[in-house]
Amino acid sequence: MLEVWDAVREPGADWLLLGPDIQLRHTPYDLTKAAEGIRSTHYPQAQDFAARNVLQPPSEAEMLAVFTRVELR
Repeated sequence: MLEVWDAVREPGADWLLLGPDIQLRHTPYDLTKAAEGIRSTHYPQAQDFAARNVLQPPSEAEMLAVFTRVELR
């Protein structure tokens, strides 16, 4: 059975473990260090990505709007 995911969490990555059932997981990490690591790459949009997606991530409503537009039907 899929549990309701607690939207208020510490910073980190939210992900699913798929198997016979679905397990919701959360892996905490240091956002400042993650942003520094991203910025140190040769990725062309590294500065923008670190600022907009790591240090100031989109809200739940913004992410739902993005994923709703690409939802498979």
